[in-house]
Amino acid sequence: MKISVVKNILEANDRIAQENRAIFDQKGLTVFNLMSSPGAGKTSLLEKTIDALKDQVKLGVIEGDIQSSQDAERIAQKGIPVVQINTGGACHLDGNMIRDTFKEFNFDDLDLLVVENVGNLVCPAEFKVGEDFKAMILSVTEGEDKPTKYPLMFHESKVLIINKIDLLPYLDVSLETIKKEALKVNPHLTIFEVSCKTGQGLDAWYDWLKEQVKTGRPA
Repeated sequence: MKISVVKNILEANDRIAQENRAIFDQKGLTVFNLMSSPGAGKTSLLEKTIDALKDQVKLGVIEGDIQSSQDAERIAQKGIPVVQINTGGACHLDGNMIRDTFKEFNFDDLDLLVVENVGNLVCPAEFKVGEDFKAMILSVTEGEDKPTKYPLMFHESKVLIINKIDLLPYLDVSLETIKKEALKVNPHLTIFEVSCKTGQGLDAWYDWLKEQVKTGRPA
């Protein structure tokens, strides 16, 4: 019975996500779902990305958290439209939650919509929201074993951003091992090695993301 209930929930969410995607496509809007565990650097990456691209790309952000509006307040200081979703306990955003934010945006004025999901390495990967692609951040401080322990997140993502590489000299962690293990789960991952603190590697991420917006939809 439990398996049937979960299947029905996911199928219902997929229908709503498809409807969301149809609206995004109609508006020519590129949407990506940004996922990670808590503290990996989602909001920091968004702040850096907004600073780098806001004069070239019209961005909007949906912030997902269990409670508080701290991240949305940080993004709002960048002068772009942002909506906060508080799930009240749910460990992920779903298609219906995203749908409820539509009235807060003018999609005709946006090129790129970023959904910053709730910090969790499991649930967000299971629920589509209408995005073009999923991108996940992994901090090097999380270790080398996360692709093995949480494979769905890596399997469902198009992009893996390995963050906090400035800390590698202080950790017993191999960047090459992280990449090797991630590619075992998903050989098609596009991987960026970055430090939001120093800026290392971020230009490659910005260029890639601009290309997705410029072409309308990822290949």
